[in-house]
Amino acid sequence: MELRNELLKSIWYAFTALDVEKSGKVSKSQLKVLSHNLCTVLHIPHDPVALEEHFRDDDDGPVSSQGYMPYLNKYILDKVEEGAFVKENFDELCWTLTAKKNYKHDKNGNCTLSDHDAFRLWCLFNFLSEDKYPLVMVPDEVEYLLKKICTEMNVEWCAGELDDYFTQEPLQQNGITVWVFLELVNSGRFTRGIEKETVTMAVEEVYQEIIEDVLKQGYLWKKGQLRRNWTERWFILKPSILSYYVSEDRKEKKGCIALDRNCCVEILSDRDGKRCMFCVKTPSRTYEMSASDTKQRQEWTTAIQTAIRLQAEGKKSLHKDLKQKRHDQRALREKQKAAKEEELQRLKQLQEEKERKLQELELLKEAQRQAETLLKEEEQRRKQQHEEMQKALEIQLQQAEQARASMQAEMVLKEAEADRQKKRIRELEDMQKLLEEALHAEVTARQEEEAKRYAQTRLLSEEEDKMKALMQLKEEQEELIRKTQREKQELKQEMDNKSKILEEAQKQLEEVRVNRQRADQDVVAAQKKLRQASSHVKHWNVQMNRLMHPIGPGDKRPTATPTVGTSFRGTIGGQKDGRVKLLGKLEEKDDASEHGKENLHQSLSNCPSNASSIVEMETTALNGQLKRNSMEVRKPVQRSSTEDSEDNPTEELMR
Repeated sequence: MELRNELLKSIWYAFTALDVEKSGKVSKSQLKVLSHNLCTVLHIPHDPVALEEHFRDDDDGPVSSQGYMPYLNKYILDKVEEGAFVKENFDELCWTLTAKKNYKHDKNGNCTLSDHDAFRLWCLFNFLSEDKYPLVMVPDEVEYLLKKICTEMNVEWCAGELDDYFTQEPLQQNGITVWVFLELVNSGRFTRGIEKETVTMAVEEVYQEIIEDVLKQGYLWKKGQLRRNWTERWFILKPSILSYYVSEDRKEKKGCIALDRNCCVEILSDRDGKRCMFCVKTPSRTYEMSASDTKQRQEWTTAIQTAIRLQAEGKKSLHKDLKQKRHDQRALREKQKAAKEEELQRLKQLQEEKERKLQELELLKEAQRQAETLLKEEEQRRKQQHEEMQKALEIQLQQAEQARASMQAEMVLKEAEADRQKKRIRELEDMQKLLEEALHAEVTARQEEEAKRYAQTRLLSEEEDKMKALMQLKEEQEELIRKTQREKQELKQEMDNKSKILEEAQKQLEEVRVNRQRADQDVVAAQKKLRQASSHVKHWNVQMNRLMHPIGPGDKRPTATPTVGTSFRGTIGGQKDGRVKLLGKLEEKDDASEHGKENLHQSLSNCPSNASSIVEMETTALNGQLKRNSMEVRKPVQRSSTEDSEDNPTEELMR
């Protein structure tokens, strides 16, 4: 996905370069040439018919970037394999197309950058730009890139120049395009007094570091594995490999060291005439090396440890990781800035709220002043009324004095009346004093009342809130009272129903008791009839015993014997029928008692728990009595039947 995004940035420049009219569309013929060139540098097979077939339904003219993207993804980018092509050749193709149209350099040769340097900076710009179209590079990334170039040139970075530029160009605050960036570098703001060769070397170093992921490069002494001799080699360190060449032109590669999480680097002590030694340990071999000085050894060991750390973390590029971290930091700063602006907005709202409350306070003070004015006017009015009342009292006193003076001649005759008048005058004087004291107390009370009135005004809002809460609580209490009353009515109705059921059970219990008394009377009558039947049976048994004596050979058969036998059989049959009827009556009574018990149990199921327990006890006693009575009735019947069978062998024979 990262490779696809990098390729799309370069292709976007090539596409916009072909858009001469700046309409966002390019002709099909130009897209064919562009597609063929892209396939060539990306080392993928090109299908010239695919473009025509892809846009067969769109013959209206040029194709927009949105329409070209599906073809580009399907027939070109989906077939790209990382490592199968040279990324620099691909970028150079897109740069060639876009530089002819957009890159404007000085024809007199006064530019700080050469065409090759401009191409390198264009690649660096694409790497550091935001993943948004049109492509721009934010001021932080511009400062980062220029600072890296100045560091490689051994020039002190001056951030004021860049700040002045963005201050003069406020439209560039959100980001600058690559052409504006190249123009800014060509202007010489940051390279005053520096030769072009130095700028070229610095740009090349930064390009190799950021684009080619070269963490460090330089000469080191390496100890051979077989001959064990020391040879100076040009080493290039990347995140996954440490390669070494014969010289810095990198034409003859002598070998490479694969780096992974299992590798490590260690400092060695000086020996064999070499100093500043260190070694790189891999699972298969240990490589001994020597740097020129301690600083170089420290830089190399730190860079190799960084490469091993990247491999352990599964990261392919250091600067891609750094770019993502810077992007996250910018996002965090933007978030903090938005939060700060939100906080300022909130503070502004609080300030406005404070000013509004101050205005309300001023209005309250004005109302207080008006109330004080009204209070003073009221006090003056009452004072005037008091003075008028005092004058009236003085007039009354004068009139009383005149009346007393005029009536002094009649004091002898009207002494009692004069005393009453004097008493009345004294009462009036006392009343006057009381009125004065009351007036003074009233004035004091008014002042205290006014002081308390303002305090009550302040608490009025709180009392209203409490009143609302009390009203709400009152409504809830009323609702609970209504609910309790409804439950009470339901409980009362349930108790009434249970009382009715209890009364019905008591009635049924009385009926059962009456039925039990009737059953007892029937049992007594049956026992009486049974005793009578038993006496009859015994009598007939005696008669039968007399008649059943055997007749001798000389005896004469009575003529009435058949009649007696017939009557005997009839008597025996009648006795049997009587016994059967008596047993049937007893069974009917037992059925009636069982039916009564069933009715009683049915009524008990509807009674409350206390009544049902009482009725069950009565029913149990009744059942026991009925069983005892039935057993007493059946025992004599059984005994009589047994005696009949024993006393009447003739009857057994007849059976």
